[in-house]
Amino acid sequence: MLKHSQNIVIIDYGMGNIGSIINMLKYLGIKSTVSSDREVISKADKLILPGVGHFDRAMENIEKLFLRDILTEMAQVKKIPFLGICLGMQLMCESSEEGKLPGLSFVDASVSKFSFPSDSKLKVPHMGWNYIETCKESKIFASLDEKARFYFVHSYYVQCRNESDVLSRTQYGFPYVSSFERDNLIGVQFHPEKSHKFGISLFKNFLDNY
Repeated sequence: MLKHSQNIVIIDYGMGNIGSIINMLKYLGIKSTVSSDREVISKADKLILPGVGHFDRAMENIEKLFLRDILTEMAQVKKIPFLGICLGMQLMCESSEEGKLPGLSFVDASVSKFSFPSDSKLKVPHMGWNYIETCKESKIFASLDEKARFYFVHSYYVQCRNESDVLSRTQYGFPYVSSFERDNLIGVQFHPEKSHKFGISLFKNFLDNY
């Protein structure tokens, strides 16, 4: 049963697929708040960090809005449930080959670009539906079908330095980290807000189980 009184804040730093997330939460009967206001973010029960676009530009926007310290406090001091989606997951890492700026450094991980031989049939970005293979049990994947598929659009992938943080892997030329989880921190490379029933289950689990 969903906790309807939750204060869910979607962080708006100018680079997110926010509308689809709002609609998914609305479908689940949950009203969310979209904000870049530090005061609003500080009162959240749960935070969602979406993201589409360039790593450095995203970090520049976060810095310009003076959000780094409040996000760090909420994620690492208050330890509220924190979900990063696509670029949002990558921003939780220490660095990315896409840029020069440091990430939020919530997780001991870095971000690399897909690179395949010129004669490879694999295209960059990795785009479309793909399966995940879970690496450990998690409440975020509770009751999800073993054949769970999610929608991906990305040219970069996360590399976790601690194997214990790896939540799932996905095959695209090689098995890469498609989600991680450490304590209250969850990052997913795919887009649950575009993944139909599988995404609905994931959001429901985030709202209900954390």
